[in-house]
Amino acid sequence: MNPQSKLEELLKLEAENEIVEFKEAKTQFDKDKLGKYFSALSNEANLKGRASAWLVLGVNDSRKIVGTKITDRQLNEYKQEISKHTSPKCNFLQDHRISTTNGEVILLEIPAASKGYPVSWKGHWYGRDGEALVALHDFEYERIKKQLDTEDWSAKTVASATVEDLSPEAIAFAREEFKEKHPRLKDEISRWSDSVFLDKAKLTIKGKVTNTAILLLGKPESEHLISPAVARVTWILKDRDNVEKDYEHFYCPFVTAVEEVSTKIRNLKYRYIAGNTLFPEEVDQYDPYIIREALNNCIAHQDYTMGGKIVVVESEDGWLSFTNVGKFIPNSVEEVVIQDSPEPTYRNSFLVAAMVNLNMIDTIGSGIKKMFNIQRHKFFPLPDYDLSDDKVKAVFFGKLIDVNYAKKLAELPELSLEEIMLLDKVAKQKQLSSEAIRGLRSKGLIEGRKPNYHISSDIAKATKQEDDYIKLRGIDNGYIQKIIIDYLSKFGGTLRKDLEVVLMPKLSEGLSDVQKRDKIKNQLQELKHKKVIYVEGKEWRLVKNK
Repeated sequence: MNPQSKLEELLKLEAENEIVEFKEAKTQFDKDKLGKYFSALSNEANLKGRASAWLVLGVNDSRKIVGTKITDRQLNEYKQEISKHTSPKCNFLQDHRISTTNGEVILLEIPAASKGYPVSWKGHWYGRDGEALVALHDFEYERIKKQLDTEDWSAKTVASATVEDLSPEAIAFAREEFKEKHPRLKDEISRWSDSVFLDKAKLTIKGKVTNTAILLLGKPESEHLISPAVARVTWILKDRDNVEKDYEHFYCPFVTAVEEVSTKIRNLKYRYIAGNTLFPEEVDQYDPYIIREALNNCIAHQDYTMGGKIVVVESEDGWLSFTNVGKFIPNSVEEVVIQDSPEPTYRNSFLVAAMVNLNMIDTIGSGIKKMFNIQRHKFFPLPDYDLSDDKVKAVFFGKLIDVNYAKKLAELPELSLEEIMLLDKVAKQKQLSSEAIRGLRSKGLIEGRKPNYHISSDIAKATKQEDDYIKLRGIDNGYIQKIIIDYLSKFGGTLRKDLEVVLMPKLSEGLSDVQKRDKIKNQLQELKHKKVIYVEGKEWRLVKNK
């Protein structure tokens, strides 16, 4: 594209429209307004079926050039703001400075919103009614959201790609995996040409290279062929203070990158006493199956239209996380584990089929459940899933937790995995649904009041965790009041902070420090209301006749 010709074309428009906006911006342009226009123009370009929209700086509403003195430094600041506050994160495709007799003009090319993902600015979606900047209409928002219902990005062919863009080593590796998956075809597969094999394995379509083929078998330098999608896995090592110590990027072909990433993870041995035995167990912190399954799940279910990368974080504090961009399609992780069946639809159906053929994943829906059971049988905390911010983050723990009554509960054969998942949430002080709370209460598995639930006394006794139970339950309100009265009777006027020093170690370990202080404050106020104690200055004292 010739920038000068493009400017002349835009200046010939009779007026601004949904995908072209002119702004004088003589010395600057408000960043918040810029973000709103970016969102609006991007969404409108999508709705109009255009590849991009244009924001022209240095031109007034009458399409007359007035010139802009916005510097490169300012322009970089604008780009940083756009990247920071748009969702999905995006930025200008190109920017062009054009010198004219009336001053400089800056052409900013804005990409159309990806299919299925309207672009927001600071959490709000914008659109255009003619020249006017408005909130994106609900029906337009839904039009964009529904674009992915019938479209599979992974099945799209790459017009400029050929088999030469695929790695011969990756193809050879894929052949061996395909033979293992389909042993009855072993002899026949050896006679297939590469083009026949790639079609049979659902990597190409009638000889045409697909996005899936580039992801799984592409040479590292072929990543640009699927841009703006990214074929990249980043491994990061963090210390106990969450400070980055090391990192490495891995590129396509993903069929071999999985093993390379797995090798990078320092899977240390972990020793602990399991059950009632006197002999220590020694296990890998992270089961090899979990590493491969979690990483392959990221590859299979990543939303590549969002332009993000897959991130694997290994912490020296004993946890490992896998993050991919894109919403979690099932209703919940719990539903996947309990149903133990494959999803009826996938974001990347073509990619999933190819990964099944190459023995990377299966479609019987048991992968996540198997990962939960591996952690359960090692008495480690169950995996944590964070499904917020259009991402899926799975965290696996490679050690026992301090108050790990969930470990002991896993040894009780009458408890189902579903119940253990709920009790694991109790152990991690996570929110439970009202239905889950009622179910656990009815079986005598938990005690306490919302939101501070803890293990029940019956289960604590059955699992020899009476000490942990007392720590979690803490002393009751009556006993707190008795300690306050005894303390004041012996030491007289006392500041609240001194009472906190005495009482806080005795309160439930399930409470935060703020919650503990609030509890002490409430008991002081109740004793004051009963006229047992009073405040003089900042000191609490006993009423004399008490």
